[in-house]
Amino acid sequence: MPDESELIFVSHAERDDQWAQWTAWHLEQAGYRVELGLWHWRAGDDFVTRMNEALEQASAVVAVLSPHYFEPGRYTEEQWRAAVARGGRFIPVVVEPLKQGQLPAFLSSRIQVDLHELPDEAEAVKALTEAVRGRGRPEHPPAYPPTAASGPQPRFPAIASASAVWEVRRRRNPHFTGRDDVIADLRDKLVAERHAAVQALHGTGGIGKTQVALEYVYRFREHYDIVWWIDAEQAEQIPVHYAELAARVGVGKPDAGVEFNARYALDELRSRERWLIVLDNAEEPERLEAWLPDGPGHVLITSRNPGWKQIVPGLPLGVFSRAESLDYLRGQLPSLAEEQATALAEALGDLPLALAQAAGALGDGMPVDQYLRVLETNTAQLLDHGKVHDYRATLAATVTIAMERLEADHPDATAVLRLAALLGPEPIPTAWLVAARDRLATVHGDPGDFRWPLPALHPLARYGLAVVSPDAFQVHRLTQAVVRDGIAAEREDTLWDDVVALLTTADPGDSELPESWPRWSALAPHLTAGITVLCERVAVRPLMLSATQYLVSSGQWAAARVLAADLRVNWSSHLGVNHIDTLHAASMETWAVQGLGYDPETLPRIQDILERRRATLGEDHPDTMQSRYDLATVLHGIGRYAEAFALHQDVRERRARSLGENDRATLSSVQGVARALTLLGRFEEALCAAEDALGRQRVLGEDHPDMLRSLRDVAVLRMYVGRYKDAYRTADQAYGRIRAVMGDDHPDTLVAAHGLTMALTALNRHAEAQDLIMDTLLRLRRDLGENHPNALELTTSLGIVLARCGRPEEAHGLLLNAMEQHLRVYGADHPGALQCATGIGLALHGTGRNSEAEQHLRDLRRRIHRVLGAENLMADNAARALAVVLAAQGKHREAHKIHAHVQRRAPLKMPVQRQAPPGRGRR
Repeated sequence: MPDESELIFVSHAERDDQWAQWTAWHLEQAGYRVELGLWHWRAGDDFVTRMNEALEQASAVVAVLSPHYFEPGRYTEEQWRAAVARGGRFIPVVVEPLKQGQLPAFLSSRIQVDLHELPDEAEAVKALTEAVRGRGRPEHPPAYPPTAASGPQPRFPAIASASAVWEVRRRRNPHFTGRDDVIADLRDKLVAERHAAVQALHGTGGIGKTQVALEYVYRFREHYDIVWWIDAEQAEQIPVHYAELAARVGVGKPDAGVEFNARYALDELRSRERWLIVLDNAEEPERLEAWLPDGPGHVLITSRNPGWKQIVPGLPLGVFSRAESLDYLRGQLPSLAEEQATALAEALGDLPLALAQAAGALGDGMPVDQYLRVLETNTAQLLDHGKVHDYRATLAATVTIAMERLEADHPDATAVLRLAALLGPEPIPTAWLVAARDRLATVHGDPGDFRWPLPALHPLARYGLAVVSPDAFQVHRLTQAVVRDGIAAEREDTLWDDVVALLTTADPGDSELPESWPRWSALAPHLTAGITVLCERVAVRPLMLSATQYLVSSGQWAAARVLAADLRVNWSSHLGVNHIDTLHAASMETWAVQGLGYDPETLPRIQDILERRRATLGEDHPDTMQSRYDLATVLHGIGRYAEAFALHQDVRERRARSLGENDRATLSSVQGVARALTLLGRFEEALCAAEDALGRQRVLGEDHPDMLRSLRDVAVLRMYVGRYKDAYRTADQAYGRIRAVMGDDHPDTLVAAHGLTMALTALNRHAEAQDLIMDTLLRLRRDLGENHPNALELTTSLGIVLARCGRPEEAHGLLLNAMEQHLRVYGADHPGALQCATGIGLALHGTGRNSEAEQHLRDLRRRIHRVLGAENLMADNAARALAVVLAAQGKHREAHKIHAHVQRRAPLKMPVQRQAPPGRGRR
């Protein structure tokens, strides 16, 4: 007998679950302790930790080998490699023939046991136990487990019982893809129950419920003596199917009638084990509940109706994951390019039936580009083309049939579905329906019904036309397209009126406030879905502009650019290019473009908008002043600092006269003046202006974005005037609050993080500064790309920090790469490139190449004077760097002269940087 303390770990692929359970069962019967993930690991456990613990404790690993075991990406590779590396016993048990070369060289020398070649279960049990224990002296095969054991033992998977009752008239789908997690979950939930285990698989039409059930049946058929598939769509035919089962198992009585024979079948199932009943398309739970079998077997239900979850445990089935969609398309169309497969999956919303229809059409020779074009323009017609094997109907037919039934029984639900078809495919909050109920002309029924909108939403779920949750409902994009195609022309105008009523009722309020962003996030996709029609509705125009403002304020610049451009184009055509709303959209488009990075076309576009607003609105209209502010901001970005300062001053004065000193727009201009003064090197004046704005903005609230941006600016300016500890405290506070209010990845958060790194660097806390810069840089590059001006500016800061903490060679290489990006994208005269060049001079100094650094900085200083002028922060930084390099070469007189001149013009009170010796510092 084996030592009771000996632990065997059973390693297997998901597809071989039944073999693994059979193996584990018989090893336990042989006296071993067994670790099997299916039995011993719980949902929520850390898989890697549990696997490592099992491998560490096990005296041997039994690997259930089949072609599935060696599929790329399987965790089984980690298991066998770890087991071999530990030097313990690794016992290959082959349960399905392996292909030539599939067994890794590491394992080919191991003695393996081929169970799939053995004639019966007794021989297989003997071979398994001998493989683990060793042959030793001859022993009789171990007896079958005693009948007192809890639950039936797993069947021997190699052969099916000769007496099995099999009634499944569908072939296994050879193209079945993915859903492994769903099937594993389904299996786990069924075997977890020792008596009358029932699972209802529910989801919308075309989601693949029947296909999952069919795959489950074939994958686990050897576990059952009876497998009986019932088409349950017609509830009155259920007794007929059970009566046929009674005849097959020998309990039917020819003269008893259908009803009695059906009951005999159910009675027989109560006394039997190892049976599986599948009720496919069981849409009426209230009529079918009485026909659910009882006893130690399994029942699997597929249904569009989520009402089953009120009766039995339910398992919702959603669309494919994107990875499953791509796997399916590549399996059907091996020559399909990755980007084409992704475009198809996106356009089809990862819906399995739609993907199958698309694969059929493309397989027949339709080019991908043509398919996508037709899908966009003639969706319903395309989705009605090409029946797919083992699906009852096309997607269009499936939706149309369900719609016809819905309209006959639930007209209010049909009206809500038509309304939803004109919105986006994202979730629609049910609160919108409640708030707009009195304004919806196309939805009839009792407006005072306290249950509203449940009477309309529950039928949508029941017929598989929508997914309904407690707070929202969602209609798939392709279902929407089929429904839209069926809307009569005379109904369209009234329906769009209802869409406008629904959306305007849902207005989330001020789109610049972060607390409103979750509500705007829910609303924006539904506004953009019908943008062509909605743009012509006067009532929805302010909402469209606010949605664009939300996208800008929340840092979603790419989406903001698209929406603003769509609004500008649509309104230009039917409102005119000089209409106030058209110009507002055009203005926000330039904001989004600036957020995405430098674009040379931005300046002339802003100038054009300013001139149009001057001509149509007047010099002191708020929109005209906003265009002046925008112009000053873009002038900052291209280094025209004196012009920017003058323009900010002008806008501040105009806003103060027109709107008042404490108006939010006026204080925004004070912030602009402070930033302009900073770039001109006038730090004390800038700090005074910034602190003035901060003090007056507190009335907006401590967490208002304007107030937080002023706090961030004040922190940087306090550092420039020598208040280092105060600057650090303020920068840390600003970063923490902006991060909490706007999120870890918001652009304002990343800018605040940069300000904090500057404060840390000023205090010689280089290691902390480096860590924060690296984290921030990764976020910037991920969200905006490595060529974004903010990312390149932060790279320059990182280079300077590396140079100061004793890593000048690394700093030099980093800055040279950044300069290459600047030159390629923005040009040598861009302020960011000039700032990076100053960093290169300091890095050259750090490596001891002072002569080269001196020439570099002299050339740079002349270029800055030519491009930006002599009185600005860039020129001052280059001059200070040159003074440091000259002093290092003993040229103290010139160094002192340059430094003194700069300090008289723009006093900078930065601490002395302690240069670490080369080769030291944090790496």
